Amino acid sequence: MKHVHAGKVRDLYSDGDTLLLVASDRVSVYDVVLPTPIPGKGALLTQLSNWWFEYFTDIPNHVVSATDVPAEFAGRGIRVKPLKMLQVECIARGYLTGSGLKEYQQSGTVSGIALPPGLRDGDKLPEPIFTPSTKAAEGHDEAISFADVVSQEGREVAEKLRDLTLEIYSRGAEHAAKAGVIVADTKVEFGWDGEVLTLGDEVLTSDSSRFWPADEWEPGRAQRSFDKQFVRDWSTSTGWNKEYPGPEIPADVVEATRRKYEEAYERITGKSWPTSPRT
Repeated sequence: MKHVHAGKVRDLYSDGDTLLLVASDRVSVYDVVLPTPIPGKGALLTQLSNWWFEYFTDIPNHVVSATDVPAEFAGRGIRVKPLKMLQVECIARGYLTGSGLKEYQQSGTVSGIALPPGLRDGDKLPEPIFTPSTKAAEGHDEAISFADVVSQEGREVAEKLRDLTLEIYSRGAEHAAKAGVIVADTKVEFGWDGEVLTLGDEVLTSDSSRFWPADEWEPGRAQRSFDKQFVRDWSTSTGWNKEYPGPEIPADVVEATRRKYEEAYERITGKSWPTSPRT
């Protein structure tokens, strides 16, 4: 095996004709990797992604095997096809929050899409919207419009990206709702497997999505979450300027974050997380 790339959270190894995608316990907020890992996070992300990849059986994805991996990567690594990744972060939003809320408060739009007046933090949108962003190798991703994606990838590919992203979001949100989880938004990535547009990276995880408990949803305030928004909020509360290096995460925040990732996995999949001790 040859280590070919280190992302914010995942490491990529070349192994013959396939790649090994390995999720670490690193946590990245505001595009900065914080110095403190979340134990078990990599396995939780990988197993939730694997569950969703199987759920979306009709959408081509990059998975070759979730089990044929070296023992050291068991549970947190998958064997995948090499894809020619598109340089677009494909984001679907069903609720208004985060960076979308900030743009809306300034202009009444999100990624150039006009929204009704008077929306609050956490409000459900009239329908899910496609709000892509750049895929920065370094620094922060920047919001772009659908027209920007058309300019970069061509209209046909841009429309496929938009339609697939919204389909994954809508179907995933419908399933999660049955488990009492609101999927506020999510990010997916695509690449080319030959001439086939293929879902890669991860899908509907606690790193790539905002998950909220449906029974506590209350627009007009920040929502309790089952995702890394908890770490984002904590990091902001420290006065950190969102630039490298990030702050060390205290033990109680590490443990609370791990439990949130666990709860998301268990609610969505209907399975118990087997390896984490209960205290």
